[in-house]
Amino acid sequence: MLSSDFIVEANSVRPPSGARWLRVCRNPFRKRSGGPPRTSSGHFGASYRYDPGKTSASAPSVSLDQGVKVQTTPGNPRKPPTLADVAKLAGVSLATASKSLNGRQQVKAETRERVLSAAEQLNFSPNVLARHLLSGRSGTIGLVTHDLEGRFSIPTLMGAEDAAGTGKTSVLLCDARGDALREQYHVQALLGRRVDGLIVVGARPDPRPSLGQLPVPVVYAYAPSQDPADMSVVTDNLLGGRLVAEHLLTCGRTRVAIVTGDAGYGAAHDRVDGASAVLAEAGVEVLGGQALYGSWTEEWGRTAAGLLISRFDDVDAIVCGSDQIARGVLDTLRESGRRVPEDVAVTGHDNWEILALNARPQLTSIDMNLEELGRRAAALLFDAIEGNPHSGTEVIPSRLVPRGSTGPKPA
Repeated sequence: MLSSDFIVEANSVRPPSGARWLRVCRNPFRKRSGGPPRTSSGHFGASYRYDPGKTSASAPSVSLDQGVKVQTTPGNPRKPPTLADVAKLAGVSLATASKSLNGRQQVKAETRERVLSAAEQLNFSPNVLARHLLSGRSGTIGLVTHDLEGRFSIPTLMGAEDAAGTGKTSVLLCDARGDALREQYHVQALLGRRVDGLIVVGARPDPRPSLGQLPVPVVYAYAPSQDPADMSVVTDNLLGGRLVAEHLLTCGRTRVAIVTGDAGYGAAHDRVDGASAVLAEAGVEVLGGQALYGSWTEEWGRTAAGLLISRFDDVDAIVCGSDQIARGVLDTLRESGRRVPEDVAVTGHDNWEILALNARPQLTSIDMNLEELGRRAAALLFDAIEGNPHSGTEVIPSRLVPRGSTGPKPA
């Protein structure tokens, strides 16, 4: 487990009495200078622990930004409420209170509502450790990524964490950094922590080797497993290519070129195949007869656009395999005096907002719904944990996000 997975900030909240608080923040992406904890933005939340090292007679109630309130008095710290307290306030037996809080069907709806209301009034939290011991589960899942700082992993992780949060499940995050040996180490470390399941997020959408038989369920996200018996969730790159081609045809574009990234990526070919198929169905041939493959960079986009406008003066649309490539294409078109979208329409892929929204004009792009991919991966994992495993590869549809870089061709 990476030692940098958790950051502990001592005294990050200090009440006037001088009592000490410890803030434990799981923060895999970047350090934060302060402010309230975030629970679904990739920072994976925060928890506060009270250290009664010092108190004073004037110690006031301290309210934290997550709604936790603690009242301290000298030598008499507040005792946490128990199930017996809840039962007494609700006017029911211990057994009825327990059944109500655990969602058992044997309890009348009005009784359950009364118990839940009492628990809320008392800020009662069940003993999670005892519950997990009884169920044989830890209430945690492991999430192994190969691209922690990458464009595609972070939204996927956010979606998975959102889904886990709704089920009151904690997420333990590890970064394998594209190293198979490091991945094995992290998998074994997570198994040693008795996680209930694993989600493995790839750095590129090409099939990857299976982890094989493990004592817990595994879901592969973004990069599918090569084993069809495994559970995988991927994006629809073929559909992404089709959507941009259909959009450009609707805009009246007929002189369409395609510029994409590394030919070693299956996703690059899928996006080209999707766009080419739609154009062919409409009787439109890709300029030059084929797509231009290169790298996933703005520099390649600038170079490719220069080649295209020197060979095809009447080009009226350029389909780009990524937003970075599209930004480079926009640079060259602007420098050559071509207007976008009046003279040439441009589309990207990935909907990387830091690029798409800051482009001039803003970039029409394909959103791969990566957060939904993460949520779906977590849902499949929870199904498997409950004894209902799935197999095969599930595909999450992409969607077109039209912006200023495309529009109807002037008459």
